[in-house]
Amino acid sequence: MHRPAGLPKVRGVSTSSVPRPEPAAPSGPRRRPALARITRRPDPDGALPALALFAAVRLAGVLAVVLTNAHRGHPLVRNLAHSWDSRWYLHIATHGYGRLIWISPDGAVQTDWAFFPLYPGLIRALTALLPLTAGQAALLLAWAAAGAAAYGVYAVGHHLHGRGVATALVALWAVLPHAVELTIAYTESLFAALAAWSLYCVLRGRWLWAGSLAALAGLARPSGFAVAVAVALAAAHEALRRRGRVPAALWAGAVLAPLGWLGYVLWVGSRTDDLLGGYLKVQSAWDSRFDFGAGSLRFVKALLLHGGGFVYPAALVIVSAGVLLFALLCLERAPLALVVFAGVLVLLVIGASGSFSSKPRFLLPAFPLLIPMARALARTWRLRRARAVLVYAALTAVSLLFGAYVTAVVHSPL
Repeated sequence: MHRPAGLPKVRGVSTSSVPRPEPAAPSGPRRRPALARITRRPDPDGALPALALFAAVRLAGVLAVVLTNAHRGHPLVRNLAHSWDSRWYLHIATHGYGRLIWISPDGAVQTDWAFFPLYPGLIRALTALLPLTAGQAALLLAWAAAGAAAYGVYAVGHHLHGRGVATALVALWAVLPHAVELTIAYTESLFAALAAWSLYCVLRGRWLWAGSLAALAGLARPSGFAVAVAVALAAAHEALRRRGRVPAALWAGAVLAPLGWLGYVLWVGSRTDDLLGGYLKVQSAWDSRFDFGAGSLRFVKALLLHGGGFVYPAALVIVSAGVLLFALLCLERAPLALVVFAGVLVLLVIGASGSFSSKPRFLLPAFPLLIPMARALARTWRLRRARAVLVYAALTAVSLLFGAYVTAVVHSPL
């Protein structure tokens, strides 16, 4: 046997038993094991500063709307509960479906079946339990759901990247230009809460909860099927990764996820005597259909040729930023469920027709788009705190001013 070079000859001891020096530890920060990321919990104590910041910013947004109304001589809070779609939700909550129609200027018959039932159903239940008007109940539900949504956003961010990024994620979500619509009588805050917690349950492997919350999200908004698609594809990916050896709860969650959305669509179809196509006809009367982006292209062309009010160029900038942020989300290889959920919402915004001024609102629940920005803001906070404060103050000012403008000044659809 040949003795390895550099080892001394020791009588009676095989050179193969001589201990070798341990390799040097690699320089630089150690990567966090994947298991630690998977098992990380929402950290309720650490969430309190993020939730307090969210509440402060959004209450400031409500105050900005109230002050703008006061300056213009309008009722102080009426447009928070009675703007555009809010009136339809309140009418459904009070009188039920099939009681309200509207004839559009082009002769289309628009019915209340276009509006999904979870939010008006909760309004009706709350007014039955408490001495509240429908408008008051609608606002109370929207504000409570906004807080639950912010905590869900924090939980997802904390699970993936820890407390700093989670706090930055909630902070950025609070100051989106159109975030005022989280605190008016609309369904965005309720949908966002259900979506965020469903996606968090996917990340934690709690498939029954994920599917149940996705089913409720499907009863909240037409775009609720985005959550169902995310849950189903994440479940399929997990089944392939485990070569089919998965718990029954995974399949149950995947089956539950689309039932809310599918159930309401089929119910509308039964009421219109067209089981499969009835809901699409109802939405078409509202000029809401998937036309593969033809309507969006016509809008951009008209805007470039003829111009438009401030709201429409701003909406185009916000939607374009959403597309860019989705590309960044994909580049950083975010979890599949988050990418699918955000991607479906972006696709619907670009590919569907309808008023372009409303499209930023449809992106509000797509909080995963903000993850790349949240990571950058968290790094800036650690290294250049004064700069991070300045950037965030500017974003907050834009959000408050823009929110008050679109809610209390202009008359474009929200």
